[in-house]
Parts: sequence; structure tokens; C-alpha cells
Amino acid sequence: MTSVKAAAAAITSVTLEVPDPAAASAFYRDALGLGAQVRFRASEAPATGFRGFTLSLVVSQPSTVDMLIGGALDAGATALKPAKKGFWGYGGVVCAPDGTIWKVATSSKKDTGPATRQIDDIVLLLGAADVAASKRFYVERGLVVARSFGRKYVEFATPASHVKLALYGRRALARDAGVPPEGTGSHRIVIASDAGPFTDPDGFAWEAATPAARPIAADASLAAR
Repeated sequence: MTSVKAAAAAITSVTLEVPDPAAASAFYRDALGLGAQVRFRASEAPATGFRGFTLSLVVSQPSTVDMLIGGALDAGATALKPAKKGFWGYGGVVCAPDGTIWKVATSSKKDTGPATRQIDDIVLLLGAADVAASKRFYVERGLVVARSFGRKYVEFATPASHVKLALYGRRALARDAGVPPEGTGSHRIVIASDAGPFTDPDGFAWEAATPAARPIAADASLAAR
């Protein structure tokens, strides 16, 4: 494993391309309490199976995992992996009504207080056909490696108040999400960053960061960031 400390590119938001932006906005606001880090635009771009990425919400304790997953399921999400304890902590995976896969997890296995809707981090995991090649691509564009586990996993340094970015092998990422790795068509996600615009080796599109036109109401924990 390697570790580097340096200044980092900032991912200010991810835009989900969905058939109904208003419905998606209501789901993420009411079920997960997400703020301006997640945006929406209308798209009917063809996509089948696994879209090649997941988004994770990192929280402080198991009861918060259960609260957020329960709220997502009540609002129309589909369970992919029920929340349970693992070697690394506690978490589960759901598929939102728009098809985006979300993991909600904590490194803690015990509660230390009442459940809240506080989200500590949002992590975007991109499934790469060749993790080493994608790592080189991103480093050449100014991203800084924070942690790297050989050819299996790479995490980039990002400011604490923004979306975190990591690369994982596509098949391993699908297995972690509880879905088959096969999929074709659009990823239906666009990444806004001061590192963009470009398209990476796996077809993920990056745009130059711009102010939100219509951000959804932010949870207090994210609004304060």
C-alpha cells in the first residue's frame, strides 16, 4: 500500500441522468437527506444491467445505516444486500428507483447514540476494466493518489467537504454491490470537478464544475460542510 499527502482536485458534485428529475430529487431529499453534492438532469440514454459505478454514504453508526436504508426502501428503493455486520463494519446496499446503486455503511459495529440522518462522507466508486491504467490516466490529469492497493483499488485525495473518489475493478465492484457485472450503454452519471472536462478510459464523463442551478435541500450535516 502507498500513501501520499498533497493538495487535491475537488469533485463538487455528481449529476445523475434520470428519466424524471423531480421524482429523483424528491426521493434523495426525503429518503437520504442529500444535498447539492447530488444533482439531476433528464436523460433517456439507453442503459442495461450494471452501470459500472456505485455511490456510498459513510455514516457514524449502525442505527444510522438502518435508518437511511429503511427510509430508502420505504420510498421505493430495492434491497440488493441487507444491512449486516462484516469484517470491516456494518452496511447494506440498495438500488434507488432511478437505478443508481447506493451503499450505506459505517466502520463502527456498535451504536454510540441515537440514530441521525448525518452523513459523514459521500464516496463515488468507479468500476475500472484496468485499475492501473485508469489510475495513470487520472494522475496525468492532476489527481493525487491517497491510497493504492496494487491493481485492485485506488483512492484519490479530495477536500473533506466534497465527494470522495476511488477506483475498483468492475467485477469486484459489482460483487460488492450484489449485482452481475454485465451491463451496456450509458453510465448515466456526470462528474463535476475542477479537474474536468474529459472522459476516462471506462467512459465516465467529467465536466468543469459550475454552480448548482437547482440543488435539492441539504441535510444539516452536509449543508454545514
